[in-house]
Amino acid sequence: MFGIGKKKEEKQASACCCNAVHAEAEKESCCCTERKADSACCPDGKMTVTVLGSGCKSCHALLENTQAAVKAMGKENDIQVEYVTDLEKIMQYGVMSMPALVICGKIVSAGKPLRPAEIQELIEKCC
Repeated sequence: MFGIGKKKEEKQASACCCNAVHAEAEKESCCCTERKADSACCPDGKMTVTVLGSGCKSCHALLENTQAAVKAMGKENDIQVEYVTDLEKIMQYGVMSMPALVICGKIVSAGKPLRPAEIQELIEKCC
């Protein structure tokens, strides 16, 4: 009666590695589905690793550790590291605590700065 107890079905929107936000139905046509054997998520051949943060000390530490991990892997030309501080964009990921690390469009860590070795492991597991 009057829709009490019935929830309106909503389409979930989520961010993907090309930094676009797609409804679930649109994800199939995204560049993420065309992953290459070299672990690149996007058509230009670069994987995107995104650090989400407000600009605090921990956020900068995660950014620096992410850059150090990519450099240690020798993948500076293959992996693009981005730092997002825009709260509207961060909210699209649904992150509740920062800093957060997003690899291939998936939140892999939130709330603490990881060490470079931990970040390397996460990147290697991703694609």
